[in-house]
Amino acid sequence: MTFSLREWIHLAVRWFHVFAGIMWVGQTYYFTWLDGQFGKLEKEATAAKTPPAVWMLHSGGFYAVEKQSSLGVLPELVHWFRWEALMTWLSGMVLLVLVYYFTGGLLDPDVANISQLAGIAIGLAVLAAGWHIYDLAVRSYLGNSEWAFATFSLVMTAAISWGLMHVLSGRAAFIHVGAIFGTIMTANVWFRILPAQRKMIAAAAAGAEFDPALGAQAKLRSKHNTFMAVPVVFLMISNHFPVATYGNRYGWEILTALVVTGWAAAKIIRQA
Repeated sequence: MTFSLREWIHLAVRWFHVFAGIMWVGQTYYFTWLDGQFGKLEKEATAAKTPPAVWMLHSGGFYAVEKQSSLGVLPELVHWFRWEALMTWLSGMVLLVLVYYFTGGLLDPDVANISQLAGIAIGLAVLAAGWHIYDLAVRSYLGNSEWAFATFSLVMTAAISWGLMHVLSGRAAFIHVGAIFGTIMTANVWFRILPAQRKMIAAAAAGAEFDPALGAQAKLRSKHNTFMAVPVVFLMISNHFPVATYGNRYGWEILTALVVTGWAAAKIIRQA
């Protein structure tokens, strides 16, 4: 494959990745914001006979969104979003292969003397392990406390950042931490949120009450995704600033600080 062709493939995949990510993150923030607005309305609920609605203005029109507890249309008429997450993750994995696994950008001989194959194995292993550790933590007692889970997540992020900075190149370490977050976000959508939504739709279509815990768990995973989205973007663009980020002598500390800053930014955005 010529350099020019490889460059065009890289550019096309990156365009696709960024566009799919914009759609996914935008929808995630919109629905979590909308859910937060209904949470406020429910707390302020009065004896009004009409259900609360969130009024919005866009594209020259007014939109009133109401939250329903039952399904008033056929299941096939319900619009729900799932492909954006998968397309973002798949294109991101293609980029990981093109930019790091098929080139010398994955390793740095000044950091560790390991083979390319070993570096790839480490990279893929942390993606899989990151999801399983996160998922077990959410389903444990840690998932019941926001502060306990946030503390655990910060410690794990710092530990993984430190470890990767000692076996991979600095640039590859940064992008792999971002890829861990992206993998967790995608797995949340496909393995935890969508199955719960399918059960909710099936129950509603049958006229039965659905388990409130299904919605609560799906909402929690969506909330976590909004907090991971901003750090992922920070880490994606970090490769353009090597002096300030992965090339700095305090690389893993800066990486951890970017993640915390992303969490803080996400909290502000969610409450805006």
